[in-house]
Amino acid sequence: MHTDPIADYLTRIRNAIQARHRIVEVPTSNMKKNITKILFDQGYILSYKFDDENRLIKIALKYDPKTKLSAITSLKRVSTPGLRRYTSAEKMPRVLNGLGIAIISTSQGVMTGKEAKRKNIGGEVLCFIS
Repeated sequence: MHTDPIADYLTRIRNAIQARHRIVEVPTSNMKKNITKILFDQGYILSYKFDDENRLIKIALKYDPKTKLSAITSLKRVSTPGLRRYTSAEKMPRVLNGLGIAIISTSQGVMTGKEAKRKNIGGEVLCFIS
């Protein structure tokens, strides 16, 4: 059992990128599904598939064909089970001066920091992705 499943999810993706894997499989949860959808919508991954039978998420990682560099350069867990980090809409963090995204868990679901700021709601800052 993992004490921090979101950190495990980010670490699996980070390790797969470092090893230049095309596909990474992670155990599923609703929070991880929502984060995966955001990564796809923001263009950080090629595709994903929810395998509910085996309780896995299969993520196809995105690489630049010329430079072979990953679309994801950094994944950083912000809020942990031991120290939760919350923010208001006014103090929403900016990642890489607006080039990266912050993923926020709000009362209206998991969304990017920009979307939460537009809806004027705060929440728990899960991670930064750039």
